[in-house]
Amino acid sequence: MTEVATTYGQALYELARDENLTQDILGQLTVLRDVLTRESDFVTLLCTPSIPKQERTQVLDDALRASVHPYVLNFLKILTEKGYVKHFSDCCKFFRQQYNKDNGILEVTAVTKLPLSQELQIKLTDKISAITGKTIDLVNKVDPEVLGGVRLDLDGRSVDGTVRARLDDIRSILKNTVL
Repeated sequence: MTEVATTYGQALYELARDENLTQDILGQLTVLRDVLTRESDFVTLLCTPSIPKQERTQVLDDALRASVHPYVLNFLKILTEKGYVKHFSDCCKFFRQQYNKDNGILEVTAVTKLPLSQELQIKLTDKISAITGKTIDLVNKVDPEVLGGVRLDLDGRSVDGTVRARLDDIRSILKNTVL
């Protein structure tokens, strides 16, 4: 995470927390991040030095004034004025990490060969929640390279319960076995 993302993301988070707006602002940041990721030309426009800063911030004002909280709009304007708008996604990531930390939420990615059914997602979420004592935000990613089983990516760690991992364990045991 960049220093810009940490500094600006933390400032916005602390303001939102003090005003009891973290959940609302997180939702708006998430939507805006997704939109700006898809609309890279808009980000390029906001980063174009040949366009005066006042005009770039006016574009933001015209496009977003009616649809986002003033704190979010002003945050984007500040990033644009400082030339840091390309760090917006990382600022959002920092904001979400702080929100999750303060609210006992653990993001977990379950990597599987096929999509998990809703029932399996609920069971997996309940089991991880019971183990960690946290609210689980589960995302299921499909990876055709997985032979079977599930790999959980959480809190910077990976818990690999895939068939490939088990086969690798067996291979290692057999390789180190003296007959």
